Order: sequence, then structure tokens, then C-alpha cells
Amino acid sequence: MTIEIRHLHAQIEPEQAGQRLDQAMAKLFPDYSRSRLQQWVKQGLVTVDGQTCRPRDKVQGGEQIKLEARLEEQVECSPQSIPLDLIFEDEHLLVINKPAGLVVHPAVGNRDGTLQNALLNHDPNLIQLPRAGIVHRLDKETSGLLVVARTLMAHKILVEQLQAREVKREYRAVAKGVLVAGGTVDAPIGRHPVNRVKQAVVPGGKAAITHYRVLERFAHHSYLRVNLETGRTHQIRVHMAHIHHALVGDPVYGGRLQMPAGASPELQNALRKFRRQALHARRLGLKHPASGEWQEWEVPVPQDMAELLEVLRADAD
Repeated sequence: MTIEIRHLHAQIEPEQAGQRLDQAMAKLFPDYSRSRLQQWVKQGLVTVDGQTCRPRDKVQGGEQIKLEARLEEQVECSPQSIPLDLIFEDEHLLVINKPAGLVVHPAVGNRDGTLQNALLNHDPNLIQLPRAGIVHRLDKETSGLLVVARTLMAHKILVEQLQAREVKREYRAVAKGVLVAGGTVDAPIGRHPVNRVKQAVVPGGKAAITHYRVLERFAHHSYLRVNLETGRTHQIRVHMAHIHHALVGDPVYGGRLQMPAGASPELQNALRKFRRQALHARRLGLKHPASGEWQEWEVPVPQDMAELLEVLRADAD
């Protein structure tokens, strides 16, 4: 793994007197997250007037800061020529419409052929960013929009927006059963106590809030607009299964395929063929990391979901 070293200098401002060193550095070196700056301080890569310090040490104002910023190549995967459906691109970020079936980043069982490989092929400079600039995920079989940072500053700002719940993420989903009205699921999510590859609603889990509204009702299913307030792993899938309306086709949380009573042959065939969770990230909104202006992007549901919806409408009629 190669390491790029940057030697940076700054002076503590008088108005920063009394602040923690890491707090003061976060303002002086805004390209880097506070956690990364803390790590460098602990590693002895930061000096204050020639002396190493601790992140919590207070500054007085006027001190000279020297930082040896060490930027490791953050990904251990190779560029691969994989098509990207780019919805937006500038020097700060990329917005991508991810197809179902594409893994976001390498993991056990998916060492290559991922979105991360495709991003490194599109922009080799992304090697310097954590996970090639990917700041949030979509499950392999979930389609739709996600944002990728192209600079350290953009990455830091976008992560902060996600943590502050300022990023708008709207989904479309087809759920089992007929929901009478919309609602909110506010239930903590954590690792399943028995099946460690699954998530579940568990006491002591991380806070998770999902809002849903009914767009269409069919004979045995519901078409939903879903908004995330938090971003836990598998959140929509877990929450909908928790209220007994698992997503159509979900192989993990949906249980065995059961045909609704009276379903037409066309619907039975469509349900058998739809072997992924019926979930699509349709709209994404955020403050642009450079201009601060609010921007939104929207993409229609992919062909497989559109065809499923047509069959559900015909069956309901």
C-alpha cells in the first residue's frame, strides 16, 4: 500500500485560545475529519511549537502547528471497466443510478466487480478517499441513487450531512399485504441475536426511523413511498418485515414465497420471477458540498419493478 505524505503548516488563531487541539485543527485543516486529525495527533504526526501533544490538550493562540498528513490508498481493489449510469458529475461529487445486482464495495464473496472497482476506473484519484469516496450504501439487490465524494473536503461534508440527517433519501417499495394508511416505524436495529448475517429490531440497537406512505393499494400488496430518517443496514427491509409487511421478493426478510389467494396466473408468474427485494432509491437530495446549494436528483423505478407494478394493477382490476 502506497502512502502520500503532505507536510502542512498553520498557526492557531487568537480566538481559538482555550480550545482542544483537535477542535482547533478541525478549523485549520478543514479537508480532514476530526477523527482523522485525532489519529494523526496520537501517532505523533502533529507538533505544536515543536512538541507533540494529545488531542485534548488546550491551545493558547499563536502556536505553530506542523502536520504530517499521511494519506493511504484506502482501497485494495483494482479499477475495472464496469458501466456507470452517471446522473450528475462535477469536480466535487458523483451521483450514480446503481442497478440491482451491483455490489457497492468489495467484501467476502465479492472481491471485485463492484461499484468501487468501477469508480476507480472512472476516476483513479478516488484511490485517496475512504472506499473511493462512497459515503453511503445500497444493498446489492436495491437499485437507485447514491452519492460519491470526489475530494476529502466533499467526503467530510457529506458524511457530516448524513450524520446530521440532512440528506433526503426517498424510496419506492412494493410490500406484501394491504396497508390501510401510512405511518412511521421507530424501532432500534442491531445484529440479529441468532442469525449474524441478518439485522433485526432489538433492544439496545441503534436508533432507526422509517416513514412510509401508501401510493397505491392492490388486491394483496401495497406500493409505498418510503423516507429514511436514519440509515441503518437493511433498515427499510427490517422495519417493513417488523410490521408484517415484508418487501416482495426479499430473500432474507420476506420468508418463503406464498401465493395470494385468487392471484391470476400472470401475477403468480411475476412473483416467482421477482427474486430481489422490490426496493428502489428514487430520489436523493443534499446540500452541495462546495456551494451549499440544495440539489435533488430523481430516477424512475427500473424495468423489473415497473413490470411488476403493471401486473399488480391488472390483477387488482
